[in-house]
Amino acid sequence: MSKDWEPETVFEVIGSEEVRRILAAANVDPVSVQALSDRLDASEPTVYRRVNVCQEYDLLREDTRVDADGNHYKVYETTLERVCFELDGGGFEVDIELHRELVEENTTVRDGESKSDSKQ
Repeated sequence: MSKDWEPETVFEVIGSEEVRRILAAANVDPVSVQALSDRLDASEPTVYRRVNVCQEYDLLREDTRVDADGNHYKVYETTLERVCFELDGGGFEVDIELHRELVEENTTVRDGESKSDSKQ
């Protein structure tokens, strides 16, 4: 389930270096938390916390894979295509593009608006 984007939220989430590094790594190929932990040189609990935040805002898509021994594990792939910040009328306008398997969503959010308000 996705939360509404507000400019402050975008700054907070994307402002995290760990989140940006996770999104960049998961943009190349689907990647597990263990692999992300190794790449980022961060603990798995830290990576899980950041992955959970990314999932709350639909920035990562989760998939389950099965290894050669039949063990199931989760991998994550970036859905974020683009974030654009623009000053407009004394406030910020944030344009977020998310890519999904069948749908590409383009969402614009202004200061003080929720995601649903901006689509009216």
